[in-house]
Amino acid sequence: MAKLRYFDAKEAGKQQEPQLIAAHSEFLRTGRIPRERRHWLAEEKRYFSHDEVAAKTGRKLQVAGEKTHQHINGFHHSIQFPKMIFHRTLEDSPHLGYCHVTAARTKFAHYEEVSWAFYISNFYSDIGENDNFFERIDVGYSRMYFAVAIKPGENSAEKMSIDRSVRGNGLLFRTHDPQAAIRNILLLGARNEQLREIIRQL
Repeated sequence: MAKLRYFDAKEAGKQQEPQLIAAHSEFLRTGRIPRERRHWLAEEKRYFSHDEVAAKTGRKLQVAGEKTHQHINGFHHSIQFPKMIFHRTLEDSPHLGYCHVTAARTKFAHYEEVSWAFYISNFYSDIGENDNFFERIDVGYSRMYFAVAIKPGENSAEKMSIDRSVRGNGLLFRTHDPQAAIRNILLLGARNEQLREIIRQL
């Protein structure tokens, strides 16, 4: 697969302003050579390195993670989640990435206690079944909110890995709707059934 190249779209847009009078027409009409910037030859596009794109993507993901964490913890004083924000970008596509927002342990369905982590990504995809975390990436949606069951990493460089013994693939929920995501996280964090009932009615 060819390596993606990124350029500054804002600069490219400025360069494509319509010319009022073509440069050669102006010379024939008046004998003057126009010196205004709009008559110059189009400048080359300014390309970004993959590191620059990854840094820009990371900043956006970090801000999204901070805001989401504030929304979650602002719901009720009895449901508070630790702030554990960090992000990663995809190696060959640094404009795509995901942000870890929080993690906790909870009783989930018929599982006695499940450790889980909540993420945001700037694309929608399936959660991979093997070492590949994301499969069939779809950039049609601007965000995906999801939570996965986790366990200490075995035979890998990662400290934690997906616990696929929960629901077969480890996925607790996945949505592109921020309200649905917050409701699901609050349900995971609620300490009793009364609080869960209140959250379900939101």
